[in-house]
Amino acid sequence: MAEASQPPTAGNLFELNMRLDQPLDAEAEQLPSSAEPKAPSAFTTLRFAFQSLGIVYGDLGTSPLYVYHSTFPDGLTEKEDLMGALSLIIYLLLLIPLLKYTFIVMKANDNGQGGTFSLYSLICRHARVDTIPSQHWTDRMLTTYQSHVLDEKSVAGKTKHWLEENTYAQKLLVLLVLFGTSMLIGDGLLTPAISVLSSVGGIQVNKPQVNDDWVLALACIILVLLFSVQRFGTGKVGWFFAPAVFVWFLSIGLIGIYNIVKHDPVVLKAFLPTYIFRYFQGHAKKSWVSLGGILLSITGTEALYADVGHFTVSSVQIAFPFFVLPCLLASYVGQAAYLSKHPGDVTHAFYRSIPEPVYWPMFVVATVAAIIASQATITATFATIKQAVALGCFPRVKLVFTSSKHLGQVYIPEINWILMVLCIIITAGFRGTIQIGNAYGIAVVALMLVTTMLMILVMLLVWRTNLFFIILFATVFMAVDLVLLSSVLFKFKQGGWAPLVIGGLCLAVMFTWHYGMLKKYEVEQQNKVPVSWILGLGPCLGLVRVPGIGFIYSELAHGVPSIFSHFMTHLPAIHAVVVFVCVKYLPVNIVPEEERFLFRRIGPKEFRLYRCVARYGYRDLHKRDDKFEDNLISNLSLYIMQNCPSESTSVYDEGSVSHVVESPLLPDGQSTTGMQSIRELSSGTNSIEITSPAHTSKNTTQRVRFAIEQVESETEVEDEDVAFLQEARRAGIVHILGDVVIKAKSHSNIGKKFLIDYMYALLQRICRENSAALNIPHENLLNVGQVYFV
Repeated sequence: MAEASQPPTAGNLFELNMRLDQPLDAEAEQLPSSAEPKAPSAFTTLRFAFQSLGIVYGDLGTSPLYVYHSTFPDGLTEKEDLMGALSLIIYLLLLIPLLKYTFIVMKANDNGQGGTFSLYSLICRHARVDTIPSQHWTDRMLTTYQSHVLDEKSVAGKTKHWLEENTYAQKLLVLLVLFGTSMLIGDGLLTPAISVLSSVGGIQVNKPQVNDDWVLALACIILVLLFSVQRFGTGKVGWFFAPAVFVWFLSIGLIGIYNIVKHDPVVLKAFLPTYIFRYFQGHAKKSWVSLGGILLSITGTEALYADVGHFTVSSVQIAFPFFVLPCLLASYVGQAAYLSKHPGDVTHAFYRSIPEPVYWPMFVVATVAAIIASQATITATFATIKQAVALGCFPRVKLVFTSSKHLGQVYIPEINWILMVLCIIITAGFRGTIQIGNAYGIAVVALMLVTTMLMILVMLLVWRTNLFFIILFATVFMAVDLVLLSSVLFKFKQGGWAPLVIGGLCLAVMFTWHYGMLKKYEVEQQNKVPVSWILGLGPCLGLVRVPGIGFIYSELAHGVPSIFSHFMTHLPAIHAVVVFVCVKYLPVNIVPEEERFLFRRIGPKEFRLYRCVARYGYRDLHKRDDKFEDNLISNLSLYIMQNCPSESTSVYDEGSVSHVVESPLLPDGQSTTGMQSIRELSSGTNSIEITSPAHTSKNTTQRVRFAIEQVESETEVEDEDVAFLQEARRAGIVHILGDVVIKAKSHSNIGKKFLIDYMYALLQRICRENSAALNIPHENLLNVGQVYFV
């Protein structure tokens, strides 16, 4: 033992470091696993289905306000065009929201969570394509980390191998995900503008003397109020949302049926797909351009998928086909019946089709529904940005969780005010729903195209779907998405440029931050301190050990960060207990609390050096507070009591009993290994004899007795270690945070210098500091700065 503790020679230094830097023990595996969530009852599912109306379907439900005006901006001249447009609306609703999203995409949820990053997380768990640093095989042992092995000879296996070996394909996949996220942010920006402006514009139907300037001013006031109340969260007014949207859907459905019966029941023939072919035969180019307006009938579909995490998949799947879809179809068909008799009213088709006695009540309900629709997309934007922050794809921002029950309900002040300013600028700049609709259409169809591409990989790698159905899915929905995209891109100059500019800026920010984070991790990994060097310093580390616990934060899940040596060279003291803490996020939506922490001891026990990895999912509520510290210390105490092996075990403890004792045979015939098994046998007993006809021997009994004596001796030491840890906890905790600054090397190319020295440096200056993101109090914070050249 003493001989093994001698400082290593230069010849075997690298081999020694590799042996010392072993994976962390999954301390959580020794705890009871989390219970499987119970399936919701039928009543709960129906209640969720009702509540989902206010959060999930608001955006999709307000589309009847502006679809016909956007489809026929130059007026409606022929009834045949009206029938063709109505037929396209009907089949788009059946094909995209119902078939694609409700029954296919909705199944690709990540433990109930939807959105672009959820699809990416599913792919990352089945193929090593994620660029998240500090990943380890122990992460795949989480109960929420569901994956399976693919046959290498199958198409899925070959695709997986190609993705894992092709770095360019991995980068392209990340860019695709970031682009989709950018489009969703653009959706959250444009939805409030077009929804509120369309609803408020209806006042001109009954009050023609109200000019466009007053309508614009009223819309901007509502938008300011809308973004101002975001800090209260959806939960505060969620119970109001569902009844209000329920009244909205029921009203537009009943009014639609009234218009069909009163004006023109013949429009029901639009359910025949032949009108679609006749629509394109008459005016091919004009009909193709009008697809940009027809597309607006399915806006909000992506928000439907992104917001599914608030409820259950089954509740969303019940609400749409049995209530939302019939009401929407009735509204569109009813407006078409009215327009068949009054084609000149296409500019305000929705409000003109409302019976006079219920006009003002419907105006109020429409305005409320538009606000709720805006709320849904803003909430989805916040949730998506939180996922991006967790996965290292967006700068650190302030996250305010507005509900303790629903983790997806989050408020981001900085993003909220930026969205408000940009939304008012767009509303005031375009001054009408036509150009905003053109911009809105590009954002929606681009996001749908990204979802289709990611779904193809999910079907292939995750679901292992039959190749025929994958090709069928790709052919149908890629064709639809590309046709719609070609139509909206034709209106690039008429407002279509807006989402591309917004998306380009968001993509540049996210790509720059992600690139900088990867470079920062790489340089920390390259400059980490060898464990053998620390062990050669002795238990005191060449410093004065003062009472207390030091939490040293870094991005490294393995190895000792360089800030530790930097700290040691400038300060003559270190805490009695040092814990290297790595807070990392995994491509899962949540990590169960009992599987949160992983621990490893560094060096012999007297060094009192530990490593801790705190694992979180992209949907987890991570807030460093006293509860975080208490949980970490209590789990560390449990780790010590369980006598888990240290990183020095292979070198320093090779003579310990835990590695030489043979595994006895238990009375029930089940064998067990290691010191933990002997502990279970020896609890409350001074000696034990194993009697088995085939395995009993005098030597075995002697070895077990000797092992038990050693266990009792080590238990006393562990009790002392736990008591020492608790005493250090009472002395106080200091959080040592590395403030690492990276700069491009002098010989780097211009692009790299621009990204690192200007864009990434700017983002670091304007985003929240790491200490603020971790919620570390200033009185307990010690920053250690370092500069690296990459």
